[in-house]
Amino acid sequence: MRTVEATGRTIEEALAAALAELEADRSQVEIEILDEGAKGLFGIIGSKQARVRVTRLVTPEDKARKVASWLEEAAGLMGVDVQASWRIEDESILVNLSGEGLGLLIGRRGQTLDALQYLAGMVGNKEGGEWLRVLVDAEGYRERRAESLRSLALRSADKARRNGRRVVLEPMNAHERRIIHLSLQGEEGVSTYSEGVEPYRRVVIAPR
Repeated sequence: MRTVEATGRTIEEALAAALAELEADRSQVEIEILDEGAKGLFGIIGSKQARVRVTRLVTPEDKARKVASWLEEAAGLMGVDVQASWRIEDESILVNLSGEGLGLLIGRRGQTLDALQYLAGMVGNKEGGEWLRVLVDAEGYRERRAESLRSLALRSADKARRNGRRVVLEPMNAHERRIIHLSLQGEEGVSTYSEGVEPYRRVVIAPR
């Protein structure tokens, strides 16, 4: 948030000056009247200017633009030229990265992308305002990964039923483990649970 103080012959004049400096309209700011001012004798002698303090509120769009800009800059520092497009949906900022060399930004099993997403969330919510979740994708990687995990879950469930032995999957983050659990929810003949300690926590698919 950015705050300025401005003066004028009237409150309206002081407010107009503050809004011009902040490049904002009334709907985007919080206004505090510090001094209503006084006209003084004959409107000249002893007159006192009005003074206001105006704070520009952080909007979801402000946060999204800041997140997108930060991601493009961070990618550039990694030697990858990307464009970050965004939309706001259900109290979340959804960012999609496009460009060349996205594999470097995605990393092994999306670990680099997860790290960028975490940092982008901190950047977006740093200056207060409504807290928004930040979700970062790279040309559909998240959905491709989710589909791959759903397929893995079904294959592993078949293996557990067929062999009568539990199947232990590779370590995954909480979001990916949830995809596995939901994929096999209601699946006959198997149950799922997680074991281990982060970052090595993994899903176990057991016959029943």
